[in-house]
Amino acid sequence: MDDSKIQELKLFVEKCQSDPSILHNPSLAFFKTFLQSLGAKIPPVSTPGDENGHTSNEDIVESDLELDDSDVVKPDDDPAQKMGDLSIEVDDESRDRAQSLKSRAIEAISEGNLDEAIDHLTEAITLNPSSAILYATRASVYVKLKKPNAAIRDADAALQINADSAKGYKMRGMARAMLGLWEDAAHDLGLASNLDHDDEIGSTLKKIEPNVHKIKEHRRKYERLRKEKKVRAAERAKQKTQAETEHAKASAQTYGEVVGIHKASELETRLTTSSKSNQLAILYFTATWCGPCRFMAPLYTSLASKYPKVLFLKIDIDEVSDVAAKWNISSVPTFYFTKNGKEIDKVVGADKSSLENKLAKYAS
Repeated sequence: MDDSKIQELKLFVEKCQSDPSILHNPSLAFFKTFLQSLGAKIPPVSTPGDENGHTSNEDIVESDLELDDSDVVKPDDDPAQKMGDLSIEVDDESRDRAQSLKSRAIEAISEGNLDEAIDHLTEAITLNPSSAILYATRASVYVKLKKPNAAIRDADAALQINADSAKGYKMRGMARAMLGLWEDAAHDLGLASNLDHDDEIGSTLKKIEPNVHKIKEHRRKYERLRKEKKVRAAERAKQKTQAETEHAKASAQTYGEVVGIHKASELETRLTTSSKSNQLAILYFTATWCGPCRFMAPLYTSLASKYPKVLFLKIDIDEVSDVAAKWNISSVPTFYFTKNGKEIDKVVGADKSSLENKLAKYAS
């Protein structure tokens, strides 16, 4: 091999190294097969989604959210507060005593004696455990004490007794906001506002709504990205399946039939497969307007049945003009005999006996 040819080969190898995807070009199927026969691993064809270093198999990593958590507190882990027994019967005297204790608790709250208020309300709840307002009021004291979990337990109890307890929703919403449960807090405060709006509910909602909005936008963004990723994956899977199906059809050994070739890649695949198995292949170049071709067609079909181990290919020069140009077809019909990737003979024109004789010679 002269120096110029070696230099060309060197440049070609360097191009393959910089862009291995060119090895998937059908016209280079013979070279790809040769490399694989030596144990080389050919990188797969890149797929959409590989841009910017992100492969289609990478998980979508969510970015951190910047939320205003300046009022979030550490969750309280005190033992659960004492609850009332809903199974007991409450008489008028117990209700009156419970109401009196509630009044004392409110007075203690106004004086800042929150622990004292808790004691009064706990005793009142013991006397009248079916009063939703007592639980909701104690929940409000726990909110002031920055004990959100205790407040939530009392708010839940209040709402179990009275599903329309505005104060129950309000206290649970405020407690959830203290824990950074922004969406749950907004939901509870929204219900409270519909039942009995006050300025405290409004101001709390106004403060947490930016966080809720950010969370919802964040969720929508990544739901959209995951959906798009799923659609892309499905499309890639579909394309892969179609490609595999087409390749399987093109690669399959067809016995006793004439195989129509509709694009150059199909011919390359067929010839590569026949070369691997040392199979004789005949390329029949034809055209729909060609009278002699119509004369030879029945014989060609019958020969395919007679020689099932031979690969009979049919190429319309108008449909696959690039293949016709590559094989220098100047007239039809033309029959090329190939084996092991090399042309071994040909028949030009409607010469039945020559076609049959040469076929018998090479197929034996």
